Amino acid sequence: MKKTNYFIEGLQGAGKSTFTNRLSEKLPDYTVFREGDCSPVELAWCAYVTQEQYAGVLERYSALREEIEEKAVTEGAHRIIPYTRILTDIPGFHKELERFEIYNGNLDRTDFERVLFERFGKWNGEGQIFECSIFQNIIENQMLYLMMTEAEILAFYRRLREVLADKPYRIIYLDVADIAAAIETIKKERSDDAGNELWFPLMLKYLQESPYGKVHALSGMAGLLCHLERRRALEHRVMDEVFRENAVVVKAKAYTLDDIAL
Repeated sequence: MKKTNYFIEGLQGAGKSTFTNRLSEKLPDYTVFREGDCSPVELAWCAYVTQEQYAGVLERYSALREEIEEKAVTEGAHRIIPYTRILTDIPGFHKELERFEIYNGNLDRTDFERVLFERFGKWNGEGQIFECSIFQNIIENQMLYLMMTEAEILAFYRRLREVLADKPYRIIYLDVADIAAAIETIKKERSDDAGNELWFPLMLKYLQESPYGKVHALSGMAGLLCHLERRRALEHRVMDEVFRENAVVVKAKAYTLDDIAL
């Protein structure tokens, strides 16, 4: 029997990182993939570039060449660069590499889905833990940038379920009851020592500048809560209608690992 793989999901502020840490302590022989790592399935905070684009990056940022080559992974005709794992003050590096992500509308729907289905299809791992690799970044792009309908998103996940049919996995969803309170907590946690908020302004900008945010005039805390309520309802629907046999929902920050049948 292959070891089960775990996908840890939930809204921002649900405590996914903390849960991932606790689960990895309970399962020390498991491999953990967090956001920004070079994951075998999802590509958050990673540049997905052709060989030609990769050569251009190395040429433009020759001072970082050794570190880029050390961290980059070859995948078919592409290279994957986990660019947020490269710490540098060189102007424009992270902003330019962000353009090569598969998210934020950088790929059209056809190419976006092709990349994901190919990667999930080729994945044959076992004993792995993934932090927000099946919902968060994928569904945010679908909702905000590709502006897919709920029916289209459900159809995507039904197809993904078929791709994953022969793979051992469970989705553990940390459910946030009070989204506003969770956002207030994360605003404080992700501030600098002087109390300046770092995450919240970026999250608002991401929302407001998305096609969906512009069409629906989403702004400020009210706009963010409106979006997250909609996303939470959609994720519950996906779990209920698509992944019912492979998903378990627990109350965020009100659980013990012993309560979950791993």
